[in-house]
Parts: sequence; C-alpha cells; structure tokens
Amino acid sequence: MKNTTLKLRGMSCASCARSVEDAIRSVPGVNECSVNFGAEQATVDYDPKRTDLQAIQDAVDAAGYSAFPLQEQNLMAGEDDEEKQHRLQESRDLQRKVILGGIISAVLVIGSLPMMTGLNLPLIPTWLHNPWLQLLLTTPVQFWCGYSFYVNSWKALKRHAATMDTLIALGTSAAYFYSLFATLVPSFFIAQGLRADVYYETAAIVITLILLGRLFENRAKGQTSEAIRKLIGLQAKTARLIRHGREVDVPIEQVQIGDVVLVRPGEKIPVDGEVVDGTSTVDEAMVTGESVPVKKQPGDEVIGATINKTGSFKFRATRVGADTVLAQIVQLVQQAQGSKAPIQRLADQVTGWFVPAVIAIAILTFIIWYNIMGNVTLALMTTVGVLIIACPCALGLATPTSVMVGTGKGAENGILIKGAESLELAHQIQTIVLDKTGTITQGKPTVTDFVTVNGTANGNEMQLIQLAASVERYSEHPLAEAVVRYAETQEMQLIASVQDFAAIAGSGVQGRVANRLVQIGTQRWMAELSINTQALQPDKERLEYLGKTAVWLAVDGEIKGVMGIADAIKPTSPQAVRALQKLGLEVVMLTGDNQRTAESIAREVGITRVLAEVRPDQKAAVIKSLQAEKQRSRGAGEQRSRRKTQHSIVAMVGDGINDAPALAQADVGIAIGTGTDVAIAASDITLISGDLQAIVTAIQLSRATIRNIRQNLFFAFIYNVAGIPIAAGILFPFFGWLLNPIIAGAAMAFSSVSVVTNALRLRNFQPKTLS
Repeated sequence: MKNTTLKLRGMSCASCARSVEDAIRSVPGVNECSVNFGAEQATVDYDPKRTDLQAIQDAVDAAGYSAFPLQEQNLMAGEDDEEKQHRLQESRDLQRKVILGGIISAVLVIGSLPMMTGLNLPLIPTWLHNPWLQLLLTTPVQFWCGYSFYVNSWKALKRHAATMDTLIALGTSAAYFYSLFATLVPSFFIAQGLRADVYYETAAIVITLILLGRLFENRAKGQTSEAIRKLIGLQAKTARLIRHGREVDVPIEQVQIGDVVLVRPGEKIPVDGEVVDGTSTVDEAMVTGESVPVKKQPGDEVIGATINKTGSFKFRATRVGADTVLAQIVQLVQQAQGSKAPIQRLADQVTGWFVPAVIAIAILTFIIWYNIMGNVTLALMTTVGVLIIACPCALGLATPTSVMVGTGKGAENGILIKGAESLELAHQIQTIVLDKTGTITQGKPTVTDFVTVNGTANGNEMQLIQLAASVERYSEHPLAEAVVRYAETQEMQLIASVQDFAAIAGSGVQGRVANRLVQIGTQRWMAELSINTQALQPDKERLEYLGKTAVWLAVDGEIKGVMGIADAIKPTSPQAVRALQKLGLEVVMLTGDNQRTAESIAREVGITRVLAEVRPDQKAAVIKSLQAEKQRSRGAGEQRSRRKTQHSIVAMVGDGINDAPALAQADVGIAIGTGTDVAIAASDITLISGDLQAIVTAIQLSRATIRNIRQNLFFAFIYNVAGIPIAAGILFPFFGWLLNPIIAGAAMAFSSVSVVTNALRLRNFQPKTLS
C-alpha cells in the first residue's frame, strides 16, 4: 500500500469534504481516505498495482473539485508560495465581491426602508425603492458575487448530492426570483388583494454576508498554519563553506553532505551537521523549545536553523535539504494538521444527511406557514431563512482548525505530534511508563567503581579492564560505552582481535580475547552460566544501595570483578515526575536494572512504582499487562475521559532501539528526540529536546486542544439545533423580526468565523508550572 497527501481546492463546507471522500473511496484500489476540511487536504491509502495518483485526481475532478499532490516541503525553494498566492488571490476576489455587494446592499436597504417599516420617509427618494432599479442593482450581486454558489450547486446536483452552496443558491434564488416575478407581473398579486413587495435586498445582503464570513474565515484559516510558516522562515538563506582553504558564501540549496561550514557568532546554522573545530553555545529554542543555550564542541551535533551565540566553529554537513531536522519537522506537522481526529466522526456523520434534511424542513416550513397564515410572503421568508441558517460549515471546521493550531503549537514547543488521533488520545492517558536509561537519566553512564576478587594489591585491574573494554567495544549498549570510555580514560590500548562476539539481549556480552573467554553482564546471567559471584556479593549490594548498576566480569568461567556504573539523573526529571503526578497520572519506571538500583533511582525522582529486571523483549508485554489493568481514577481536578475504553490508557516514554516494540504497543508512544531513529519512528509523539518537562507540556496541550474542540462542537451543534427552529418561525408570535433571512445570513456567517476564532485562541497556549 502507498500513502499520499493531496491538497484540495473548491470545497466550501463539510458536505463538500464528505463528497470528496466518497469520490476517492469509490476508486478501485483505494483502501482508505480521510478528508480534512479545515486543512483542505486528503490523506489516501491506495494500492499502486490497482490504481495511481492520476486516477484519484480524476475522481476528485469528476466530483467538481480539484486535487494535486502535496510535495514534501522544500525549505530552500519555498514551495509553499503557490499555495500562499492561491489563498491571497482567493481573498482578493472575495474582498472585491464583498465591497461591491456591501455598497449595493446598503443602497437597497435604504431604498427598501419605506416598505420594511410601512412608513412614509420623505428623506428617501422614491426612485430608490423602484423595483426595476433594485432588480438592476441586485442582478450583478446575485449572479457575479454569488456565481460560485450556482456553479458548486450544479456540480453537486450532477453527482446527486447537496452541499451548503445548494442551500444558499436555493435560498437567495427564492428571494430573487420571487421579487423578479413581483416586478414583472405585479397584477398577479394585486388580483389576490396582496402587495407586490420585492425582497431584492434580502438576496443581496445574504450573499454579501456569507461572502464576508468566508473572507474572515479564509484569513483566519490562514493563521492556523502560522506555525509552519514560522518554521519555514527559520531556515538560513546562505552558508559559508570552506573550500580549498577559502571562505565561500553559497545559497543554502548548494550545500552538500560532507561540506565544511563556518558559523560565526550570531549567525544561523544553515544545515544539520557535526562540529569538527571550535566551541560555542547554540540557541536551539526555535527547534527544541529548550530556552537554555547548549554548549557545542567537536563531535557534537548541530541542528539547522538554530542560532550560534558566543563562538565561531566549523562543522561538517551531515543532512541537507528535505533530510534536515527542520524539514522533517515541517513535514510531520503538515501530516498531523491534515489528519482527522476520532472526535470528528460524529460531525462527519451528521453532515452526511444534514443538507437533504434541511431542504426537507424548508419545504415543510413553507407548506405549514402558507396553510396557517395564507401568506406566501411569510412562508417564503421563513423557508429562505431555514435554507440560509442551516449551513453545516461550523460543524466541519470545529475539529480540524483546533487540530491544526494545536499541532503547530506543539512544534513551537519542541513537541512533534504525528497525527490528530495521537493528540486526542494523549489527554486520556492514565498511566505513563518511563524508561530509565536516557529518559529519566542522562543516558551517559560512567564507571565509578571497579572491585576485583583479588583486591588492588596485585594490580591486575588494568588487565581486566582491558579485556572487558575490548569486548564491550563491539556493543552499542550505553553500559558498554561506559566501560570503553573508562578504559580510554586510563589511556589503555584495547585488544583489536575479538572472536566469537555475542550480545545476549537483557543479559550481557561475551567474546574471546587472547584465547580467554570474557563475559560481562547481569548477576542473573552469571547464575544461568553457573558462575559463582558470592565473593563480591557485599560489594554488589553496596553499589546497588548507592543507586549504581552492578555489572559482573567473568574470565574463563570465573568471576573476576564487579563494576559500579552510575547514570546521572536529568536535572528536570524529579520536577517532571511531580508535575505528571499532579496531572492525575500514575508514573511507572521501567528498566532492565536490578530491583535495588531501580528503586534507588525511583526514590530520587519521586516514583513509587518500579518494574525492574525487565528484558528488552519483555517490555511490550509489560505495557500490555498495564493496559489490561482496571482503569484508575484521574486526579480530583481533572475530568474523566468520555471515551469508553476496555483498558487503561497507557503511554510509554523511551529513547532506545529496545524501546521501539513497547512504544508501538502503548496507546501513546512518546520518543525522546535525542534517541534513536527507530524509537522515533515507532512513536506517536516525539520530544525533540529530550526534556521530560515536554511530556507535561504535551499532555497539557492535548487537554487544551480537546477542550477547545468540544467547545467548538458544542456551539456548532447548539447553533444548528436552535437556529433552524427559530428560522422556521417557532418564535414568530414573540419575535417576528427573527424571521428575516438577513438575520439568518448574518448568524450563519458568524457561526463559522466564531469557531475558527475560538480555535485560534490555542495560539496563546502556555504550559502551566505544576511542580
């Protein structure tokens, strides 16, 4: 299967999005399709052996809309310009039509005041309410300003569907053609004892108000993608390369992998790379959300678009173009903003039958009022009001606009949320599991103690360290790196030839060095190998009491020593754990370390539940068992999730390759961005900075976003539930003026704008300090 994202044009409401979705799903070979009305995007899964992108685009065209592939964002070339120009052109067209419609509507209202009020107003010239003049003025508004309503209605009719444009076209046409008939054949009304009143101003004002609402909506929706535009604007335009000993300034797109780049104080780092010469501090806040500048020296990685602060340095480019961290962040944010949250399903189901139901209600309204009052004018006005007020736009915008702003705000805080479903699910987390190494701790363990069986008198420690480090050099485990670094600090030459190397997951490593079998690992593994560790048991217990990991060293089947390895706790870990607990979450620490060491670390950060001595292949099963536990109560100040679940909602936070299965098993997988690509790929949320405080921010953002979506959905539903009966005349005996279709048009336009405006409030989101 292949996944692609299409940019859509021509949609005017949630019903249009439903039509596009149905059209794409009807293509043979398409497995799944999700259309996001707010983002104007379609995410399509299809079988390339059965169909292709062109067939999908043709299906969208046949439905009356247009689609084109959303290419990966090229930061250097600025490929968003075309879409930006399209939006600006659309806004300019709407603005021209609103200005024309507004001027004509004002003239028509002034001219219609005598008719509407029943008063003789001598200040208003009689020729202003001449029906022929009003017809002349209204016609360009009806058929030029309202042209798109007719075109889109016709397209919908051809595929046996109805959209918001259908309602507007029907409503305004009813007012316009009724007035046209009264202008051409006034005798028909006079013969029945009725006044030949015209309602041209109703058609003109309704069209103008709806276009004004779309103009505001278009501009507001443009602001929902502000986060992406900010990220794109971070990219440097040029780079200073060192070529043949000379400094050369080149456009950013000409930088290649392997080029050496010079960065001076105050300059932006153009691409990702590794420092090769010099030291400095770098402000990475715009990418990671971390406000404190980070020290950089040879061997450290630097991220493109971050700002060099104090010193000059040279770095070798390792990722350029679409492979840079910034480009990948933009791509992930785009995908997330185009995804659809599960909470939106109800709105999608409603909009599927909403428009046909409204048309039926409008017809019924006309029949009832005409039979009750015998007044065709009143019946017509209530019918037009129902058609106009019942637009489902607000329902279609309620969820996607909030998701777009929320995921963009997450990116600004160094939190990459891969999809709307992850964003929604994060607010329901009940249990959060933290891997110890690299998550709670720095992930850079150091050998602090080395105790041998024979003590220190004979000086054989150096030989044992040499044997151990020679074998550990072939392992990628953080503890192995600690042993190798320890040997390097002792200026020890490692033995190059190691035979029969093997890494036993969750146990240790072994290999033959100088014809000697060297085995380094856990006490459990030593027991499985029938190696007696009793001689150093007191030392092992002492090390574990101090919170250090005890690693055993055996040579030729005999225990020779035990190493104490400590991994410093991240300074923010205790504060983050307290904040998570204040959010009502149960915090669990998961580690392969022994129980005593794990409990020592847990006490230090404030965690009470510890799952220790868990092998990498057991981590996913542990997550599954936690999910099976009975749902626990949330914090007293937190709302319970409305989602009905069969299990406890569990999040897993990790950074290593061995965490990937657990991250995938968890309801919400959260990867530390400083970890491995495998862990990041398996996760739902990535914390670029590696700071656990970002987890707290992610959960707070999720809750704020879902709260915002619920507000939008509530007001959208209430608006339609209350608006249709009012427009149909249920309050006529008390508030007859509410039957004016102009009121309905203004309310409809306001509903969409208010939903988008409410979503934009998320841009002011700030994480709360809970520690």
